[in-house]
Amino acid sequence: MPEITIAQGTIEYRETPGTGAPVVFVHGFLVNARLWGGVQDELARRGIRSYAPDLPLASHRRPLAAGADRSPRGIARLIIDWLEAMDLHDVTLVGNDTGGALCQFVLDTDASRIGRLVLTNCDTFDRFPPPPFDLGVKAARIPGVLTAVLQGTRLGLVRDSRLGFGTLVKRRLPRELTADWVRPYLTNRAIRRDTLALLRAVDPAELLDVSTRLQRFGGPVLLCWAPEDRFFRIEDARRLRDIFTDAELVEIPDSRTFVALDQPRLLAGHIVAFAGAQAGSRAGAIAPAGM
Repeated sequence: MPEITIAQGTIEYRETPGTGAPVVFVHGFLVNARLWGGVQDELARRGIRSYAPDLPLASHRRPLAAGADRSPRGIARLIIDWLEAMDLHDVTLVGNDTGGALCQFVLDTDASRIGRLVLTNCDTFDRFPPPPFDLGVKAARIPGVLTAVLQGTRLGLVRDSRLGFGTLVKRRLPRELTADWVRPYLTNRAIRRDTLALLRAVDPAELLDVSTRLQRFGGPVLLCWAPEDRFFRIEDARRLRDIFTDAELVEIPDSRTFVALDQPRLLAGHIVAFAGAQAGSRAGAIAPAGM
């Protein structure tokens, strides 16, 4: 994978060729850029360039630099700095799961490079994360507990099960893929350090506070939501739609949380239609947090 070094560390990313305004994908916790592979490939077939960085959310292979801000707000700043280092403008930013929360932090921090936003099933308001994933945040605050819990994911049967990734998709995932997701945390102490610091900094009240300013984003927003998801509820998507000044909600059938894996072609089609309809629109403007 190509990589680029910024102040926070070296970030690997997956890039597919194309032209026009770039699409940038933001994955969630305990997965990496491979979550978006099918969608990126479909966009490439349609001539649209896209990027998916491996973010420091437990499945990254390159630890962050010493002193890097590992909080959700800090990871949002990392995304912004990565966009700058890559010289990407008028970006269609796409988020899922924890990545959707990070996209909201990006908008609240500095949206100058963001032209459009697409959110699939993700954290909203004070559901950051929603039950039962909030138990993982609590476990991270007790030394050794989260690591002990995740030891079971060494087994493919556990990763396939409702205790693993099985409840997030409607189709069985390749075990090689899910092993790639859990291996960094299980085998690298520095990755565990990054992960635990992130989880210990998660505060649902902070995302709820961000939601009070989302209407300041002037760009168009598309919510691609799977109503069958057991964790990220469709009613939260409707509530989020009503906050943004220019937002549309479309439902994705036969899918759960990982829409990009259950319905990659359908999601890619929605992104193409959305980005194409909005081509040339002015990038959304939002003042940095605290201004």
